[in-house]
Amino acid sequence: MSYRRHFKFLFNFATIVSVQISAVLISFNEENNIAAAIDSVGWADEILLIDSGSTDRTREIAESVGAKVIVRPWPGFSAQKQFGADSAIHDWIFSLDADERVSPQLAGSIAQIKNVPALADGFKVSRLAFYMGRPIRHGGWYPDRQLRLFDRRKGKWSGAVVHESVKMSHDSIIRTLAGDIHHFTVDSVLAHHKMIGERYAPLGADLMIASVRRTSPLVAAFSGLAAFVRSYFFKLGLLDGFPGFCIAWFGAHNAFLKHSIVLEAQRAAISSEKSPN
Repeated sequence: MSYRRHFKFLFNFATIVSVQISAVLISFNEENNIAAAIDSVGWADEILLIDSGSTDRTREIAESVGAKVIVRPWPGFSAQKQFGADSAIHDWIFSLDADERVSPQLAGSIAQIKNVPALADGFKVSRLAFYMGRPIRHGGWYPDRQLRLFDRRKGKWSGAVVHESVKMSHDSIIRTLAGDIHHFTVDSVLAHHKMIGERYAPLGADLMIASVRRTSPLVAAFSGLAAFVRSYFFKLGLLDGFPGFCIAWFGAHNAFLKHSIVLEAQRAAISSEKSPN
């Protein structure tokens, strides 16, 4: 084989086995987080940010550190992330939220995938949350594996109301990558309390109502206690110290509030049925 043919063969082989990855992020008013998030996916062949109309400097910062930005009104988590996957240049998608970072170990694992033929259609990644200044490894928060790197020809974001996820075709091969996504979750206990009251509990209640799940005063009363015991004792949240206690406590609050909202909706429906036309 001549030198030229040999070089052409190597070039074509490298083209075949090389995996091109688009890192896709979503944002809304994340000027304090977005630069670090984008920096952590600097290995990507494309960095795409779908912004839902930030009023701060999120978009300007993102563009200054190398991201392509598309502005789109907020349609919900799954729809926004799927729009990002559809808008990307490459078929392999890595999804990251603005309050997350790719750890060096995970970046190394992804680099290996980029340089060899893909051994799977999607990869799950462990997510390590940082809460009150420390990593949380118990209480049900870790490893919290999520499918974040996938071939969009084999998978799509599902329409879950609260916890969106990628659903792969039935014949897909799924593997797990070494390394973590670092999740810098709520900034304070006050923010945690607000998030539960304004987002998680109402959305969880909506999901219960949509799936025709009913509750009762007794279930509502004990749901919080059960959630606390499960997180703090059964899932060893106590090993995470005071942050573990707070996580269990807020989990209990979320469960109680969710069931209470559903209970109110049930009573309102009964009252509506009883009222004269």
